[in-house]
Amino acid sequence: MRLETIGDDVYACLQEEPGIGFSNSGLLGAGGGVVIDTFWDLPHTRELLEHYARVLPEPARRVVNTHHNGDHCWGNQLLSGAEIIGHRDCAKRFMDEKPEMMQMIKSADLSGQPALQKFARALAPWDFEGIEPTPPTTLFDDRMSLELDGMTVELIHVGPAHTESDVIVHLPDQRVVFAGDIVFRLCTPVGWIGTFAGWIDALDRILALDPEVVVPGHGPLCGREGPRDMKAYLQHVLEESRHFFERGLSALDAARRIDLGPYEKWHEPERLVFSVERAYREFRGEPADAPIDSAALFRDVGLLQEERWPVRDRV
Repeated sequence: MRLETIGDDVYACLQEEPGIGFSNSGLLGAGGGVVIDTFWDLPHTRELLEHYARVLPEPARRVVNTHHNGDHCWGNQLLSGAEIIGHRDCAKRFMDEKPEMMQMIKSADLSGQPALQKFARALAPWDFEGIEPTPPTTLFDDRMSLELDGMTVELIHVGPAHTESDVIVHLPDQRVVFAGDIVFRLCTPVGWIGTFAGWIDALDRILALDPEVVVPGHGPLCGREGPRDMKAYLQHVLEESRHFFERGLSALDAARRIDLGPYEKWHEPERLVFSVERAYREFRGEPADAPIDSAALFRDVGLLQEERWPVRDRV
């Protein structure tokens, strides 16, 4: 975990460790301070706040959650008294994920379930004890603006893409975008509720802002090449998935055969299964918010990893 200065009173705290849950956060030091996303557990969020205390001695007055997945918001409770801002759907879906369920998976006897065993091992760095999910209470629909002692901050809803509640944080004067999970940089994306078209449109909206610095939800800092590469990845997977769907192959069999080209070097390439399954749901005409069998998807991720990338031991 390290702190990067990316503008006047603008910082990013990065966790570039490959693997599930290692997300990024941001801090705006003006106007009493705004934290953009907390981390997946309390120990990592405490370390995050120690980094921020080096440049902002007083606790931040506001938190913005870019979406409702726990790896971007389960540390909210540690900013006691802060105003927590998010999209209306972020608050609506906030309690869908349960920290106690993640802790149970870590400690369960999973003999005979190799895919879940891999998932449990991937959770080893995280401690889900003591988390009290603390959702946003200041909600917005399309856009919200903040003025922080002369710093203009634009909160823009771009979902459904990765999730229905996706928000990006744009600093027009600094030409910085905190992209949340709209951008995964050099690591394979996972999508939940949304469509390829919606995600690609969200990436185009970031590119239209012409940022110099993009802080991705996962992975290292980047410029415009980050959203461009994400868009190219999604377009490639969608096209390849259509080819195999029309041949009657299952999503897993398609993932076994898709040539990832340069994207095979991204971390966790086996998570391709998630995108292929999303493409198949679209081809079948299913709604974007249809229930997802995440346990089955993680099982297939484990199988694909064993078959195509056996030296890797991450989900």
